Amino acid sequence: MVFSSLFFLYAFLPASLIAYALCRTLQAKNISLLVFSLIFYAWGEPKYVLLLMGMALFDWFFALRIDASDKTAARKLWLALAVITDLGLIGFFKYSGMVCSLFGPPPAFVENLALPIGISFYTFQLLTYVVDVYRGEARAQRRYWHVLLYAALFHQCIAGPIVRYQSIAAELFEQRRTGEDLSEGVLRFTLGLTKKVLLANPCGALADQMLLTEATAGDAARLAENLRHLSGQSALGLWLGVLAFALQIYLDFSAYSDMAIGMGKMLGLHYKENFDHPYISRSATEFWRRWHISLGSFFRDYVYIPLGGSRRGTARTLLNLLIVWALTGLWHGASWNFVLWGLYWFVFAAAERLFLRRLAGRLPNFLRAVLSHAYLLFVALMGWVLFRFTDIKLAGTVIRGLFGANGNPLADFQSVVEGKSNMFLLAFCIVASTPVFRKLRLWWAEKASSDAGKSLYQAVVYGILPAAMLLVSTAGLVGNSYNPFLYFKF
Repeated sequence: MVFSSLFFLYAFLPASLIAYALCRTLQAKNISLLVFSLIFYAWGEPKYVLLLMGMALFDWFFALRIDASDKTAARKLWLALAVITDLGLIGFFKYSGMVCSLFGPPPAFVENLALPIGISFYTFQLLTYVVDVYRGEARAQRRYWHVLLYAALFHQCIAGPIVRYQSIAAELFEQRRTGEDLSEGVLRFTLGLTKKVLLANPCGALADQMLLTEATAGDAARLAENLRHLSGQSALGLWLGVLAFALQIYLDFSAYSDMAIGMGKMLGLHYKENFDHPYISRSATEFWRRWHISLGSFFRDYVYIPLGGSRRGTARTLLNLLIVWALTGLWHGASWNFVLWGLYWFVFAAAERLFLRRLAGRLPNFLRAVLSHAYLLFVALMGWVLFRFTDIKLAGTVIRGLFGANGNPLADFQSVVEGKSNMFLLAFCIVASTPVFRKLRLWWAEKASSDAGKSLYQAVVYGILPAAMLLVSTAGLVGNSYNPFLYFKF
């Protein structure tokens, strides 16, 4: 079940909100939320809901043992057992095939393993819970079902944002002001829905047309055919495909985060922002402070800083960065292209730290701003090519073809027609990837000083706009079979 499905919009979500509203006590509301969360997860993964429940049980127990232990050695032992258990389970389900491939064809049972939806997200959430208890930043939860609720919240369980226990525990288990941000939550949810249905999905369809669909590109038996197809694609067609994919992955993932944050606000839960318009960045470092913020902060606080961060000299800092970026790539998928993609970003992050910042600092302000932004966009686009294709040969063919190095034409009839047909879509998506609309809303809110102006602002922003976005999104979903969420597979 995905948020942008008609069943979720008009059956599951309304039922969950009505059941939640009918409950009078916080405990009853949480029980209702847990039941609907488990139903939501089991809808697509009936057997793997037991894995989610089991991992929550293990971490609930380990955190209790840590909290009850007075000796440092015992606390470290229970923490180590939690980390080994969590990483062992995600390693088995997600990376068994990748590891086995180093030694030959994977066994049949490994090849038949299905990746549990959302395991990368809820595993990291449970790890933050246990580590925060170990650090003394959170108290161990006495009730198992509370830990399960924290891990299974259907708003963000399967595609983030990664919510830390200490940031949500008070609202989740102690005091929650339900309804205070209801209007803001509805607006945020419908904004994400519209972004997904009307922008991300068409960009994804264009990327599939200009490049290859994920299923086609991942078919090893069609490698030679795929290489011929991509080699013959015009440079313009490839640029259109890469640009469309770059917009799709941002709009798709940020839309999911918007909907998760919006649903949380409807219930009085406040999840932290996960995206901050990353394509306006001027460096790789800034890009990753704005992209998938919850993942970046996880690796910073639970891997990079414990390894020593930047406190032990340049060589150790670079080693710590290398480890973080390799893990970042590996987190995204059990394929070597993701590892390469992570190391690709490490190269630019390290270069910026070593010399690129100093070189950029010598340029005039305007020129530095323009060149820095162009540099980041180029780096990001090339990186998305590595991200999209699990076969490195296909990625290399696309990168060469972008510059006409495959002997391919610079443009052809199809690419020109597709470019003209989609130029308004792409232009709007580019604008939607910037803070323009947010600033317009803030500007209007500031200008609406009179009572009449405030009433009009409230009516449009919290009434007419959400209703209109829901209506046009519904129309876009009817009869449309192309409706994936890219980050579900991670």
